[in-house]
Amino acid sequence: MKKIRNPFINLNIFEWILWIFSLATIISAFFAVGSTDYAKLATSLLGVTALIFAAKGDAFGMIIMIIFSLTYSFVSFSFGYYGEMIIYLCMQLPCCTASLVSWLRHPSDKGTAEVKIGRFKKKYLAILIPAAICITTAFYFILRAFNTENLIVSTVSVTTSFVALFLMILRVPVYAIAFIFNDIVLIVLWSLACVQDIGCLSLAVTFGIFLINDSYTFICWTKRKRREGKAEKDSYDIQ
Repeated sequence: MKKIRNPFINLNIFEWILWIFSLATIISAFFAVGSTDYAKLATSLLGVTALIFAAKGDAFGMIIMIIFSLTYSFVSFSFGYYGEMIIYLCMQLPCCTASLVSWLRHPSDKGTAEVKIGRFKKKYLAILIPAAICITTAFYFILRAFNTENLIVSTVSVTTSFVALFLMILRVPVYAIAFIFNDIVLIVLWSLACVQDIGCLSLAVTFGIFLINDSYTFICWTKRKRREGKAEKDSYDIQ
């Protein structure tokens, strides 16, 4: 019988500290404003946990991200951020599922949980740019029809989310940079929501924590890319 893998044993000391700090900060912000919407809290905790494993290139992070997409959609719907709800249900959820399949099919080394770093090719731009323009335009009119709160910011979130998700499926380090831009947009979005409901502060803080975690993700993936490139070069020299 195959033993179930424990993904937490692969976290290093810094990652444990970053994860615990992220959880503690979000929980503190949640209770500081007297919030009782535990769906928001659970969503935030799932999100930062997913990012810790995504930074390691562990497909377990994508499994958590799929669950996060569902809970975040519910939270967004409850506040009237239909754009976020549609983004996460119709775009992030299927893209995370595609990423999970992609990451599982491309392990870095046999027996490890790390995904093999992908290479971005110029031809991908021919798909990415037109698709981003079309999706952004379509979502603008869809969100306007739903009387979405903070329409312009929500529409920008569509663009940054799509670019980040597209690159994540391709397994290229720059996907984390796209998510950093998306984090900034979402910090603004939920900060605006705080004007109406201070309980949304925990989500604004959450995306601030996401920004830190996505920055760490980019550093980790860049280092792995260099390591894999060196290993391939050494293998070629030996041959």
